[in-house]
Parts: sequence; C-alpha cells; structure tokens
Amino acid sequence: MTRIFEIISRTARGVVLLFCIQAAAQPAYSQNDGRGSNATLLHSDDFTQEPLAGRWIAETEPKGRSRVRAQDGRLILDTGGGVTVWFKPKLEGNIRIEYDWTVLVDSGRNDRLSDLNQFWMATNPRNADLFAANAQARSGSFAEYDSLSLYYVGFGGNTNTTTRFRKYHGDGTKPLLKEYLDAPHLLKPNHTYHIVITVKDGRTTFSADGEVLFDWTDPAPLTAGWFGFRSTQARHAIDRFRVWKLN
Repeated sequence: MTRIFEIISRTARGVVLLFCIQAAAQPAYSQNDGRGSNATLLHSDDFTQEPLAGRWIAETEPKGRSRVRAQDGRLILDTGGGVTVWFKPKLEGNIRIEYDWTVLVDSGRNDRLSDLNQFWMATNPRNADLFAANAQARSGSFAEYDSLSLYYVGFGGNTNTTTRFRKYHGDGTKPLLKEYLDAPHLLKPNHTYHIVITVKDGRTTFSADGEVLFDWTDPAPLTAGWFGFRSTQARHAIDRFRVWKLN
C-alpha cells in the first residue's frame, strides 16, 4: 500500500503543496549490475511497496490543478505549474542513478510534451540542509532553484524545442554547457525513456535509451548532494528508480 501525505503551507507567494510520498525501504547489497562490473545497490523504488516515511518530498507550484502521487506502481507528476520531487536521502561519491520516465500525452488537463528534467548533486551553499525552511524558501517555481549548486538536464524543455545541460554554481550563474535543438534529441510522446546518470571521479554523464547525450569532466566537481525529478505544466510517469554505488 502507498501512502501520500499532503501538507499545505502558506507563503508570501501563495499556497505551497508539499507531498511526502512514502516508499519502501530496500537493503543495500552488492551484486553484478549487468554492466560487467560490481556495484552496490543503495536505493530502489518501484512505487508499489509499503512505504518508508519521508523518502520523497515534492515542491509544487500553486498553479492550476496539480497532483503528485504514486499510482499503479509509478510516480505521477500531473501539474499545472512547476514541480520538483526530491529524493530525501543525500547521495555522495561515485554513483549511478537510473529510472524509466514517460511523458504522457493524451487527454489529461495538463498534458504537454515538454520538460523531462532532473537535478543531481544539488546543495544549498547557504544551508547544509537542502530542505531547511522548505515551505518558506521554495514554492516549485523554476527560478527559485537558481541559488542552488547542482547539475541540471532539461530534456525537451521550452515546449520540446531544446535539450540542455547546465551546471548551477549556487550564486545565480548557470552556464549552458551543451545544447541540442534537433528532433532526434527531443522528446517523443508516450515513449518510456531509460535514463542513466553517472557521477564518477569528477566526470558526470547523462544518457537516454543507451545514448550518452552529455559527458562532462568538471574541473570543480560536485561530489555530494540531492537528486530531484523536475517538470512543469505536464503529466509524467516515473518508475524503476535505482541508485548504485560504483565500486
């Protein structure tokens, strides 16, 4: 059984809905990960099992009719504005993050082919706790994340016209490191993408369906932080979330 907790708080900008989606705990174990090398499974979530409190936190912009929920073994983001769903455990070191993600386009009120986006190794330079004073700090609006330090990929952003990789420096600067504008690197409706992110020895990569879209060796690498799913004004389904420690 999956439980969803909705917390409503009020800020100067309006009402913020904070959803804590509970997910089942999985023990860490070492195994061959199918890629020819040993790895340790640190976390997994199929959004189907009896939950563990506080595993996910959603910051949902108070626009339109929005809901973040676990349904039928998938995490559903169905929002009229911006949303970031953070994985609460902090990640560090050499890791690989994997998940399946589908942009749903049919007759839903928020359906729009856009914004399969993600943050990783995110930290707040002004506070060691990314979620401190959460309701007062962030309402889910995209601009409110400019003060964080993180890596970001916006896959099919700007109504599916751009796919971009940026590094946020925590001071409002977020240089564009690489960009695609061609159709093969934009989104397809109702297609389930297998996304893989790696962070290893100062290098981070982002791949979709086995194709590496971004590969960046950072002279000042981010080695610890939080992961978050990010979208805006769309309906998305996410499943088979895994985090591996690379040995």
